[in-house]
Amino acid sequence: MGKRIRIKDIAERAGVSTGTVDRVIHNRGNVSPKARAKVLAVMEQLDYEPNIIASTLAYNRITKIAAVFPDPSTDIYWSYPLQGIEKAVKAYRHYGVELQRFYFDLFDPTSFSKIAFEALESNPDALLFPPLFLKESEQLLDASRDKNIMISFINTDIEGRRALCYVGQDSYQSGVLAGKLLNIGYRRPLRTLVLHLGKETTNAKHLLDKERGIKDYFSNTYKGEAPIIMAHFEDFEDEAKLRDFLLEINQKHPGLSGIFVTNSRAYKLVKALKEEEVDHLRIVGFDLIPKNLEYLDQRKISFLINQNPAQQGYLGVMNIVNKLIFKKDIDRIQHLPLDIVVSENAKYYLEREYQFAI
Repeated sequence: MGKRIRIKDIAERAGVSTGTVDRVIHNRGNVSPKARAKVLAVMEQLDYEPNIIASTLAYNRITKIAAVFPDPSTDIYWSYPLQGIEKAVKAYRHYGVELQRFYFDLFDPTSFSKIAFEALESNPDALLFPPLFLKESEQLLDASRDKNIMISFINTDIEGRRALCYVGQDSYQSGVLAGKLLNIGYRRPLRTLVLHLGKETTNAKHLLDKERGIKDYFSNTYKGEAPIIMAHFEDFEDEAKLRDFLLEINQKHPGLSGIFVTNSRAYKLVKALKEEEVDHLRIVGFDLIPKNLEYLDQRKISFLINQNPAQQGYLGVMNIVNKLIFKKDIDRIQHLPLDIVVSENAKYYLEREYQFAI
């Protein structure tokens, strides 16, 4: 076993005080660039790794993470990233990592603002959230900057804004992929409905990026006007109203052959239609929630694009831990794979996702 390296040893070799070495190791206080460079060089020469657990306990440090998320009781999808968050926090709780949860109404930007600013008032070290509402998220970012609170995004990114990182899919490319999946095996493009089943969709950046992606796929792949119909429907919990809405679209646009549901609610579309109406449709949606998987297995949903929500939550916390505790550099953009899921491989992707969930 090698000789234990002490802070005193590093200080003597670098020609600085032990206090300076301590400030470099824990990234606090004022240290001149020259002194910092000397200390880091000696640490590298000696292959020194600080005992983070011991120093955390010694200084009684707590790293508080506030997770601001849609209430998972209203949409099962949001339970998955929260499971990933819980697993990561549990794995690093002995480093002093603590989690506070703040739930907002998924369909109400005012609720998001209210809850998010409550989270800020709790003075966390970092804020982890999906910026589903663009305008309100911009306001939150400005306030977090003023309070020097670190930001970590999942699910949706706001490009060009201060944040530690974004973990999730490239929403634009997922729209491109949906266009390809809808047209596999066809020489001419299918008449396609791009359907947003949700509220406040014009303020939801990730949905708009998906819409832009599929539009660009059609315009870049096929000459002439793309056979795309854009629509959004807010009252998606009412099956009868959703069915009437879809029948009206089909009457206005006969020959509809493909539907791209831009979120995890493809199963609601299937439930609203009769079996014979679904049979001639190619449906592409998102996420491996139980009802979507049921219809995927029945071949009523053709493809699901897996967004790896549990992994998003897990990595969102890990990035914060790596930055604040282990002082590591973090990549600003961390795109996850665009998984194409069919009934034959769904089990594999589910098992992989379970690795990041409680």
